[in-house]
Amino acid sequence: AVGLKAITANEPQFTGHFPDRPIMPGVLQVEALAQLAGIVCLKSADDPGAVFFFAGADRIKWKRPVVPGEILVMEVEILRFRRGLAKATGKGYVNGELAIEVGSMTFAL
Repeated sequence: AVGLKAITANEPQFTGHFPDRPIMPGVLQVEALAQLAGIVCLKSADDPGAVFFFAGADRIKWKRPVVPGEILVMEVEILRFRRGLAKATGKGYVNGELAIEVGSMTFAL
C-alpha cells in the first residue's frame, strides 16, 4: 500500500523539534508507516469492528531528515497476517530518496 503525508510547518511538533531547524520526529515517521500498515490490516480483517495495536518495530534506519514543505511517500507491505497477528515492513521516500526504512513492524488485532 502507498500513502502520502504532506509535512507542513504549522504542525505542533515543529515548535520544539527544532525551533530553528524543524525536522519531522523519527517516531512520527514510524507511526505514520504503522498507521498505514494498520489500515491495510483492518481492511483485511474478518471483524469490521476490529482495532489494531502497534506492538513493535525493529531494524529502523533513518537516511535523511524530513522537513516542512516535503511530502513523505510511504510504502508498506504486509508480510504475514494470521490469527490476529500481522508483520509488515515499510519505507518512506522524499523526492524519490529513501528517508526511513522499517525492517519489521508487528501488530495485534
